[in-house]
Amino acid sequence: MTGYEKHKDDILRRLRRIEGQVRGLQRMVEQDTYCIDVLTQVSATNAALQSCALALLDEHLNCCVTEAIGHGGDRAREKVTEASRAIARLVRS
Repeated sequence: MTGYEKHKDDILRRLRRIEGQVRGLQRMVEQDTYCIDVLTQVSATNAALQSCALALLDEHLNCCVTEAIGHGGDRAREKVTEASRAIARLVRS
């Protein structure tokens, strides 16, 4: 079971909305929309992706990492390291 299983429908809804935003960006470029307007929508799409990523990270921390810490040992250290690396990737993006 994944950490986001309880909120899978919400995550999928968010991703579908983002997919629609990307298709909208493609249309804007095809229609020669003003650069700044396209950039504004790119920014909104990036924000939506970041929000989705943070929701997934929150689910991972509250489920997978918390469960591993409860069991302790190497598995707990692995999950914390995994989460730290994911956070670092998000911060760099």
